[in-house]
Parts: sequence; structure tokens; C-alpha cells
Amino acid sequence: MAKSKSAYFCQSCGYESPKWLGQCPSCKQWNTFVEEVVEKTSSRVPEWRSTAPAGTQKRTNKAAIIHEIVYHEEHRTLTPDKEFNRVLGGGIVPGSLVLIGGEPGIGKSTLMLQLALSIPHIKVLYISGEESEQQIKMRAERLSQNSKANCFILTETSTQNIFKQVEVVEPDLIVIDSIQTLHSAQIESAPGSVSQVRECTAELLRFAKETNTPVFIVGHITKDGSIAGPKVLEHMVDTVLQFEGDRHHVYRILRAIKNRFGSSSELGIYEMQGSGLREVSNPSEIMISQRDAPTSGVAIAAMLEGMRPLMIEVQALVSNSAFGTPQRSSTGFDTKRLNMLLAVLEKRFGFRLSVQDVFLNIAGGLRVEDPAIDLAVIAAIISSQQDIPLTTGTAFAGEVGLSGEIRAVNRIEQRISEAEKLGFEGIFISKYNTKGLDAKKYNIAIRPVATLEDVFGALFG
Repeated sequence: MAKSKSAYFCQSCGYESPKWLGQCPSCKQWNTFVEEVVEKTSSRVPEWRSTAPAGTQKRTNKAAIIHEIVYHEEHRTLTPDKEFNRVLGGGIVPGSLVLIGGEPGIGKSTLMLQLALSIPHIKVLYISGEESEQQIKMRAERLSQNSKANCFILTETSTQNIFKQVEVVEPDLIVIDSIQTLHSAQIESAPGSVSQVRECTAELLRFAKETNTPVFIVGHITKDGSIAGPKVLEHMVDTVLQFEGDRHHVYRILRAIKNRFGSSSELGIYEMQGSGLREVSNPSEIMISQRDAPTSGVAIAAMLEGMRPLMIEVQALVSNSAFGTPQRSSTGFDTKRLNMLLAVLEKRFGFRLSVQDVFLNIAGGLRVEDPAIDLAVIAAIISSQQDIPLTTGTAFAGEVGLSGEIRAVNRIEQRISEAEKLGFEGIFISKYNTKGLDAKKYNIAIRPVATLEDVFGALFG
């Protein structure tokens, strides 16, 4: 019988130590070591190898000169979900290991079950360690999708039993919900611990690579928004997807954080409905509110979320402070950056915002980090303070520097094209973006500006 012993694991990065340490030598985090019972065996064989599908052979690798390697373009499996295909880089790659994280209740299980039920030509094994078969059946009925003969449901947490069922079913795609509920008989610690998460993921990784079967793993997140478990979990998988959104809003964003088979800047946008998640093919039209009359404090920004251009609505409200300390509140925008922009307006242009409350909101529940939204934020704030509505059909794309200059932003052509497609009449951009830009091919007035003073003169006279 194997000899068991205890070891200490860092809950942040998975570093292993024979004794407790106050600070992790790897990630430098404090008080993250937890004792776990582990089992060390020199002759341990991965559970799935004894239960691999019939005909599966282990690959024997040897060194090869790079110019002698023959490259064959991978055959991707396309799903009916175009947004999901976009985030993955063009479809599901055989043998890939994909990790999907997100807050509780955001829709991770719904997205994965929709995926399992919507691919008609492959056999899917959906493994759940959190729900019963009846609960999954109820969700499938709510999604208004018929239970298919080639979508198998398994409620199991033991990796040994899972691989036995894999041998019987021989699926083309496996979904694990979730990795924190699995446990391996090779490790004696509790499910969800660092050693269990790492070992179960390693077994799934070896299985995916040697059998060429794609595996999707659902992962929990911690209170600070990072995926629960050791950081090595994200390094082991091929793709890391983050499912984001506010549960009080209907829109969800599936963002690629890491992707070995495509761009890590792609994202997909969904709308949560009673019948499941619906793809949003043109989110710009939804993010902009429809109004009968112009309203002060509202500006439209041409921004980029990943590789996709979006037109979003920036709402600002500036009012006299009723207390000694003025309030600064922002939803969907970095509060520190808001304070910096307010300081630029007060220092460089004399706006007395230090005695006024400033509230900022990004409509639609989005959280944006694109610096090109700066110009729209300032335009909305001054419009609210002066109570002067901005010209209808005007968009903004520019980063604001500390001296009040309008800095150039990347991929300006895509931003202009998106504004033109949605019927905007003009767009303010940095004059440094006009170099090499052919303005004649656009049916929209391009207004280059160098400083905020030029913007204020054009908007407010």
C-alpha cells in the first residue's frame, strides 16, 4: 500500500512545500498555504489509460528538425453558435482543453448545456458533479431544445468511474461541470483542493491530447474574480474563457483570456432570456438608447471590445454637492480614471467640478477599459454640467492625456466604419489618427481635434 503523507499547497499558485510557510516563494502571497493529505507512488498509472477507448494508441514522440515537420491545418468543429465559434477562433479544435469560468448564476452551465444539445453531428458526454439527471433534464426542457439521442448525461464525481463511462460511450466531446467537484482516487485530499484540481485536470489533459477528444471544463471563481484553484490550472489548459456580466442585466460577455488556437482578444455577446442564451449579432444597436429628444449628459463612444468595434452610450450626471465632500461614482468605468479626467478639466480648463457630484454610467451593464472612451466621458460630463445636449448623431473616439491633448487610438478605421454603419453623421477623432486615413471613402464627417479646447469649441461654442 502506498505511503501517505501531508504536504502544504499554496491556494494561489499551487506551490508545494513540506512545511507551512507564511509567504509563498513562488507568487509572494501571504497566508495561502493549506495542509492536504497526498499519496506518492512511483508506479502510478493514470486512470484513463486502462479504460481508454478501443483502438487508441499512445503516441511515441521523438525529436525532429523544424523544417521537416509537416503541418496540417486542424479540422475545427463548427457549432450553431456563431459567437462561440468566434471566441474559440473558428470552432472547436480536436484534442483541446477549454476552461470556462464565471460568477455563480451567470449562465456557465446553461451555455455548456446549450452547446451539448445544439451540435447535431457529434456525440457529447455531459458530466455534472453538481446537479442530478432530473435537474439537467428540467434545464434542457426550459432551453426549448429536444434531448438528443447523441447527448449523454452522467452525474459522477470520481474520475475513475468517469473514464469507465467514456470507454462505454466513446464521445466526440466531453463537458465537465465542474472541475472543483471531481476527485481522483490517486489523491487523498478533498474535492476542490489544490492537489485534486491539479491532478484531475492533468488526467483530463492527457486524455484529451492522446485521444484527440476536446474537453470543456467549467471552473468556479473566487471572490476577487479569479478562477478558483491553483494558477497552474490556467497554464495547463489550451483556452481560458471568462463568462462575464451583471445578473441584473440581460447581456453576457464571453471573453477569451487565453487561446492557443486563435486570438485572445475575441469576445461574444449574449442575451439571457427565459429560454436560454441568445446570440447578439449587432450589439451596438442594443447598447444605444432610443430617445425622441436630445438629452444633456449623454455621449456615444466608438470603442473596441477585443477585436469587435462597439458603439456604447456614456451617461453622466453633474449636480451641486449637498454635503461637504462631493461624490464620485462610476458604473462600468474605472473610478480612478474618472478622477484623473476630472482633474484635467479642473486644472487645465477651469471647470469647477471639485464642488459638484459626478455620476457616470456605461449603459447596458458593460464594463469597459478602452482608453478611447475618454473623449466621450468628458463630453458627457461637460454636457451635463452646462445642461447643453450634444449634437444628435455625433460619436467620439480619443484618449485624453494629462495636458488635455487628444491622443491617437488604434484601429480607427474600424471605429469609423461602425459609426457610419449605424447612421452617425460625424465622429471626433485625434488629428494624429488622420495620417494615412482616407476620409473620402467614408460617408461620415470626420472631425480631427488636437486638444479638448478644440472639442469644447466645436460642441458648445
